[in-house]
Parts: sequence; structure tokens; C-alpha cells
Amino acid sequence: MPRTRPKVFVIVPAAGSGTRLGGSVKKQFLLLKDKPILVHTLQRFEHCPDVDEIALAVPEQSIAEIETVLSHYHLHKVSKVTVGGEKRQDSVYNVLKKIPAKLSDIVLVHDGVRPFVEPKRISHLIKVCKEYSAAVLAVQPKDTIRRSTGGGFFDQTLDRNALWLVQTPQAFRAELLLKAYEKAKKEKFYSTDEAALVERMGVKVKIVEGSYDNIKITTQEDIELGKLILDRWRNNGIL
Repeated sequence: MPRTRPKVFVIVPAAGSGTRLGGSVKKQFLLLKDKPILVHTLQRFEHCPDVDEIALAVPEQSIAEIETVLSHYHLHKVSKVTVGGEKRQDSVYNVLKKIPAKLSDIVLVHDGVRPFVEPKRISHLIKVCKEYSAAVLAVQPKDTIRRSTGGGFFDQTLDRNALWLVQTPQAFRAELLLKAYEKAKKEKFYSTDEAALVERMGVKVKIVEGSYDNIKITTQEDIELGKLILDRWRNNGIL
């Protein structure tokens, strides 16, 4: 029977070195309580009914390790493991070229070290993307934000209501995302996220309200905060 809806792929770049956390273990493989951070992240998508396939970009030397991890934790939606590139953008592009996505399908990109995105929020993001072709999770800052152009003094207070802290996953029509990546590669343009690449195509990206729990684990302090979030989620029956 032919598919009646776009297929949903998730690309998870997990090829970073995690130098800010220190140590010899790459941060995506560090334990958060009882499981590697990456496993917590992948399980959010494994348990989302609207996600069909997951594809990973990992360091070449970690491929055997990740395949063992996938088998141990029964992460059946992970259908492809690819060697990452020099930068995050290169890693995502490596995977994007290899997944069997049709132009009308949906592709999500999510940081491997963001383990606290709820499956219901993923589903909502996918729904919005189907309508607008490009959508990202984001939250507004809680603190006052001021700008400094140097010299150790502030020179402007920014309007907090007009600012957003952008998160992942970010969702796009496959055709749009592929064109955005091809344009960026041709022009040797690098950005820290996919939304910026798509905006260079003249496409507006729809904001979808995220969660303050959806942290990116970068420092040791983030690990400690992640443990607290994990305990709260388990106590509240989210997991």
C-alpha cells in the first residue's frame, strides 16, 4: 500500500569532540545517570509515533561502539550510521545526501546532546512543518539581555520580547533543506543551524514554542542540571 503521508526522517549529528567537558570520553557517550546522553536523545525519537527513521553522524572511530549501543538499547528506528564531517554542518550534509528521503518528506535535525525534548513536542513540530515547510523550536529569554561592543561596558538593552533562544529539533521539507545545503556548500557558507541556511533561500521559518528543559549538554554544570531534569521527568511519568 502506498504511503499516504510524508515520511519523517531525523538526522542526529553526534560527531563532536566535546572538548569543553574535558576527559577522554566524547560527551555524547558520557553517562547521564544510567545511560549515555546520546541514548537518552535517541529514545525521545524512538518513542515518537510520527518519526519513521533516524540517521546518525558519528566519529569514524566510534562506529563500532555506536552499533553496539544501538543494539543494546533496541533503537530500531536508527537506520543509518554515517561518518561525520569536519564541522557540524558537514556532518548533517553527509547524512542528508544518503537518506532515502523523497522531496516531499520531512527532515528533522537534532543535536545529539539534547536529551530532553518530549515526543509530543516533536510531533507538534512535525505538524507545523507540514504547513509551513520550515519550523524550529525556540524559547524566549528570561533574563534582561544587554549588548556590549567592547570596552567592558553595556551600550544597549535589547527588547527581550523580540528575542528567541533557538533549539533543536529543526524541521524542514526535504527538498528545501537539500537546496539550502547545496547553496551553502557552493558559496562556502557555514552557519550554526539549519534555519539560517534556509532563511538564505528567502524562506521564513515558523517559530514553535519549545521547553526550557530542552538543554544542550555542553559543560559539567549541564550534566548536573540534566540529572535533575531526568529525575523530575521520571517522577512525573514523562519517561
